[in-house]
Amino acid sequence: MEKKNSNGISRRKFIGNVATAAAGLTILPNFAFSGGLGRFAPSDKLNIAGVGVGGMGGTNINNLNSQNIVALCDVDWDYSAGIFNKYPDVKKFKDYRKMFDQMGDQIDAVVIATPDHTHAIVATEAMRRGKHVFVQKPLTHSVYEARVLTETARKYKVATQMGNQGNSDDDIRQLCELIWDGAIGEIEEVHAWTNRPIWPQGLERPTETPPVPSTLDWDLFIGPAKYRPYNPAYTPWNWRAWWDFGTGALGDMACHIMDPAFKALNLGRPISVQGSSTQVNTESAPLASKIIYEFPKREAFNKIKLPAVKLTWYDGGLLPERPEELKDGQILGDRNGGVIFVGSKGKLMCGCYGRNPILLPEELDKDYKRPPETLRRVKDAWGGGHEMDWVRACKESPDNRLLPSSNFDYAGPLTEMVVMGNLAIRLQDLKRKLLWDGENMRVTNINDDEKIRVVSSDKFTVINGHPHFDTQYATIDAKSASEEYVRHTYREGWKL
Repeated sequence: MEKKNSNGISRRKFIGNVATAAAGLTILPNFAFSGGLGRFAPSDKLNIAGVGVGGMGGTNINNLNSQNIVALCDVDWDYSAGIFNKYPDVKKFKDYRKMFDQMGDQIDAVVIATPDHTHAIVATEAMRRGKHVFVQKPLTHSVYEARVLTETARKYKVATQMGNQGNSDDDIRQLCELIWDGAIGEIEEVHAWTNRPIWPQGLERPTETPPVPSTLDWDLFIGPAKYRPYNPAYTPWNWRAWWDFGTGALGDMACHIMDPAFKALNLGRPISVQGSSTQVNTESAPLASKIIYEFPKREAFNKIKLPAVKLTWYDGGLLPERPEELKDGQILGDRNGGVIFVGSKGKLMCGCYGRNPILLPEELDKDYKRPPETLRRVKDAWGGGHEMDWVRACKESPDNRLLPSSNFDYAGPLTEMVVMGNLAIRLQDLKRKLLWDGENMRVTNINDDEKIRVVSSDKFTVINGHPHFDTQYATIDAKSASEEYVRHTYREGWKL
């Protein structure tokens, strides 16, 4: 029987995740493969459909324009007009289910870039129909959905990829190789941060109910979430702020920023999480938050041991303590965020997406002999290589497919780790570290009768020079709330 680590991830699977097809290969030229293919030759074109194409999905589609784009689907035909006009002869839809029913046999693969809360329902339907899927980050809105997508991809043996492009870049590979070479020794502490949100958060539900634009199917936008009246505060862009539709700054950026730590340190499932934030309410993610994840000791890899590690996440302008090795005025990471690994021999810092990894102090970075490349490189990751590496995998037989690096066996557990951080934020009124049973996806230290108080409305006025506060609270059953945040109850008519 294969030996497993205490967090349930085997050494064999770890090595497979981080060093698939290393075997002396550093470049796979032009995605050229001569054997072991499925029904496609490398020169064949995939028939690709896009669901959610007004924003990042449109970028993904453009990066795939060497293939056949056969269908485009978006609930908002005004927001998606730019990409629709770019492909005037492609059939257009608002409802992905009608697209599958009418064109299912003409579609090989699907790009999904809807708001977070509908990623899972579209992706599972596509995979059950035998379609390969590319899903924007975060992979899902909840922990349970991430587990379902991971298991569904395995069952149907489709090629998968999450849209965290930095995962295919050379820099994250160099960062991993430095850490695995023992450049900074054993790592027990990691700090990760982002400049997000760059959209409004900490919002209360709007009371205005303007008419729904004729180009928008509001019911389809709501999808599996609880129904609410339309307001432009929700879409087309600011849905990330709202708990029912998005996952806040954490969900938006941690699949990019915590990715290097997850990959290099084989983090797997955390055993606890605790959060603090600016005021959190029933509707919207907070303006700023700090989340502490704890991971157990993992099996040693290459030249390093993998002891228990604490990873701290910061957003909304919060930052970790500056390393003393940084010069005055030197930026921490880059303008979008970054990561600091604290090792027994030194530190490693990178920017957002794992970019520009450097060893600290500078003398260590200058003098350290770079290790040889052991991880497969993906050509032009940011210019479409991330998407095209998925296309390459789609054309290969599942029996000997070379997996893209952010396939769902990797991206699913990464997303589980990320979105469970929102549990800590939403349950912080429990005033404790939450103990996490990753295998069964549940918090283990909440009593049946415990309640949390969460702000539902907060008004402030000044009357005759005196401040007047009117803060309203919702009292919520903590255990039921935790279960709902892990596994959502869908609106009638929608299912996973």
